[in-house]
Amino acid sequence: MPEASRYHHISSAVVMVVPSRVAEIVQAITRLEDTEICAQENGRIVIVMEAASVGELGGRLTAIGNLDGVIAANMVFEHIEELREAEP
Repeated sequence: MPEASRYHHISSAVVMVVPSRVAEIVQAITRLEDTEICAQENGRIVIVMEAASVGELGGRLTAIGNLDGVIAANMVFEHIEELREAEP
């Protein structure tokens, strides 16, 4: 039987935040599924996100960028893994 393919996307991003809002934005980001904060300093937050599609990553990054207090949210890197599973 042929194998079904699916993809796993991993992306990093830098979120620039108004300094007085960092704690609030950190809390909002930590509530997002499959999103991890790796570092933060001087109003910059480095995050790693995982998703099944680039659209899902883009949507999540857009949602972060739309948080009150976020100046910019920019994707820095994306890696796509092709996962193969045998069909039953």
